[in-house]
Amino acid sequence: VQLQASGGGLVQAGGSLRLSCVDSGRTFSRYAMGWFRQAPGKEREFVASISWDGGSTYYANSVKGRFAISRDNAKNTIVLQMHSLKPEDTAVYYCTASTSPVPTIESSHYWGQGTQVTVSS
Repeated sequence: VQLQASGGGLVQAGGSLRLSCVDSGRTFSRYAMGWFRQAPGKEREFVASISWDGGSTYYANSVKGRFAISRDNAKNTIVLQMHSLKPEDTAVYYCTASTSPVPTIESSHYWGQGTQVTVSS
């Protein structure tokens, strides 16, 4: 598994961004996938996750109703669509792969390099 995240950038509050994460390996469909984020001076936190088959998704309460996670196993890709962005969403976003049904920081065996999301007020 080799994860490459992209799609971050600078956006005004209320705007949208689409993050992508591509796995260049051959075992992508075996893993549950997740997004985590880390803001300056704060601990890394869970954002969203999706099961290996896309049948189950989970969201942090802070993003529920605004973010949507999806995956395409044929393209080894997951997407985090973010709407109604707030300044408090500013962070580095990381995609992860885990053999656990719901990825956690501890169970995420593989991490992408992170992509910066900055939301201006």
